[in-house]
This record gives sequence, C-alpha cells and structure tokens, in this order.
Amino acid sequence: MRKVFQEELAQVGVDLIEISKLVTEAIEKATTAFEGADVDLAQDVIAADARIDFLQTSLDERAIDILALQGPVASDLRMIVGSLRMSASLERMGDLARHVAQLARLRYPATVIPASLTDTFKAMAQHDIEISGKVTQLLETRDLEMARDILKLNTAVDDLHLSVFRAIAEERWHESPATTVDVALASRYFERFADHGVSVARKVTYLVTGEWQPQGFGDR
Repeated sequence: MRKVFQEELAQVGVDLIEISKLVTEAIEKATTAFEGADVDLAQDVIAADARIDFLQTSLDERAIDILALQGPVASDLRMIVGSLRMSASLERMGDLARHVAQLARLRYPATVIPASLTDTFKAMAQHDIEISGKVTQLLETRDLEMARDILKLNTAVDDLHLSVFRAIAEERWHESPATTVDVALASRYFERFADHGVSVARKVTYLVTGEWQPQGFGDR
C-alpha cells in the first residue's frame, strides 16, 4: 500500500513538471506572436491553454484522492497541499500567456506595443521566459539556486513594469486610448506571470527547507 502511495505522490510531481513545460512553451510562443503580430501562433497559444487547464484539473483530482484515501502526514501532506497550490499558480501562468496572445490577435495586423516601449517589453518578456524555464528546473531538481534566480528576475520585471506606467503617465505620451490600455494590460500580464513564478518558487523552498520565506517571496 505504501508503494502505491509513493507512486501516486511521484506522479503528482511529474504532472507539475509537465504543466510547467507547457507553460514555458506557451509564454515563448505568446511572446513571439506578441512581438511579431503572428496571429496564427497567437491562436495556437490560445487553443493550447485548454491542455494546461485539463492537466491542472487532473493533478488536483489526483491530489485530492490521495488526501482522501491515503491520509498522508508531515512532509507528504505538505507536498500534496503545496502541489495543489503550485498547480493553481502554473495554470494562472498559462492563462496570462494566453492573455498576451489574445492581445496579439486583437490588434493584428498591427503590433500591440508602440516603438518607444518595444525594448522594455522585449526585456520583460525575456525575463518571464527565463523565470518559466527556471520554475521547471526547480521542480525537477529542487535546487534552491533556481528559486533565488527567479526572485532576481522577478525584481527586474517589477522595475520594468513600473517604468511602463511611468512612461504612459508622462506628458509626452501621445498614444491613443486603445494603445494606452493595451500597454497597461500587457505590462500587467507579464508582471503577474513573474509573480506566479515566484509563488511556485516560494512553495518549493518551503518543501525543501520546511521554513516559510515571507521576505522577498511574497504573493501579491
């Protein structure tokens, strides 16, 4: 019975990694569609989000069955509850990648971002892609150096996000209301994507160390 329990627990970890890999693929493709006004690629991202949603639901059902039937305690219980919360963060990351792709589709054949902010959004998107990749590595290896890297990248995303809102608040900003809204939304999507990566890193850190890390790992 214990062997079956451990196999089910291991499968939860495998499922988390699979979802994380799909999220990385989603943000990579969404970014390409967003920057290049690639409507076909944007549609691929939007359609593929259903797979992430399905896997998250399946993982959650598996975890709840383990809780109900196996009665795990101590570290195993932390792992299952943590997995439920991490799957929610990963699913939300997939949703945010889909939102980025939806903006690209909405404004096709034009690009979403004006030239003055192109470099800012390129940097923000690249940081998100790196965060997503490191989340997968963290889930695979439990190497807390990945968690520290995620935190640093998130800080960079926060700074870029703030710079976007400063830019649209300046007197010299003369873009249309629609573009202003698009810019604000896109910046928020990229910023929240990074935040959810931090949320996963925070929970893995807790599973490894048994200690909660409120400083620098906060959810917002």
